[in-house]
Amino acid sequence: MRTLPRVRRGHSLRRKSPPDTLLQRERLTRSSRMTLKPWKKIYESTVYKNPYWTYKRDAFELPSGKHGEYHYVHTNGSSMVVPIMGDGTVLVINQYRYLMGRESVEFPCGSVKDGSTHEETARKELAEETGYSAGSLIKVGEFNPYNGVTTEMCQVFIARDLGFVGGTPDETEELELLRLTPAEIDAQIRSVAIWDGMTIAAWSIVKAKL
Repeated sequence: MRTLPRVRRGHSLRRKSPPDTLLQRERLTRSSRMTLKPWKKIYESTVYKNPYWTYKRDAFELPSGKHGEYHYVHTNGSSMVVPIMGDGTVLVINQYRYLMGRESVEFPCGSVKDGSTHEETARKELAEETGYSAGSLIKVGEFNPYNGVTTEMCQVFIARDLGFVGGTPDETEELELLRLTPAEIDAQIRSVAIWDGMTIAAWSIVKAKL
């Protein structure tokens, strides 16, 4: 027969939390984080510009007083769309990526041109690359795809209530339209069948909202 431990009156079997709990450590970490010193921009110059992005060169000064040059790409941003069909499957496109020399499965995405907005770009890219329009288009997050190289912020949209209107991709785009379940997207990311960083980042934002 199993016997219970003897407990002195006025004492509890419940273990008391140590004063240095995880929450307290997190609060301490947040309150004691050091303030990082910003770099000072001395001047900015444009090396090359096209309708999608601008290649810039800055001269900067470090907090130590040392000087240097920074080369980077400035853009108006980009929009990536995750289109959800009525049955819960997700539209993705397979296309050839010249720099990598291989095919890539991605969500529809495009750069924001001068005079356009992120939402307008999202609707345009969705129609061009998938042939569908969205009755509902909701922004769910944003991210920078490569913050050491570009100022670009990519806004992520979920598209629902889709209706087919016919696509007109750019002449440089040969696209294969695919439908995947969320589980299949997860599996293809794990197996590196989906390797595009922007698609993986967008999926990490969208997945929790499905």
